[in-house]
Amino acid sequence: MDKNIDKEWKDAVEKERLKEPGAEKENRAFEADFRTFISSMAMEALIFLGEISNPITKKKEESLDQARYVIDTLTLLKNKTKGNLTAEEANAFDSILYELRTKFISKGKPR
Repeated sequence: MDKNIDKEWKDAVEKERLKEPGAEKENRAFEADFRTFISSMAMEALIFLGEISNPITKKKEESLDQARYVIDTLTLLKNKTKGNLTAEEANAFDSILYELRTKFISKGKPR
């Protein structure tokens, strides 16, 4: 099959889909966003810190080793993306890490 024909067909289908009411809005709802990504990781850490209920068990459960792993992973990601983030993304990242580290330390386990 010719790749050009396949691409043209996909483009035509996408164009038709976008004509449907609400299609553009639906597309934006699932758009990948860096702040959303780090926020979702922060939520995971908060679950492991016992700060919010686990969405599956509906209970607050602590797993400080897992919380530390997520916080360390976010720290690694922050270091690896340094210089490639917008000011807004960098500020959000700093705030998230500060909050998570503070909560982790308050649990009594040194980093």
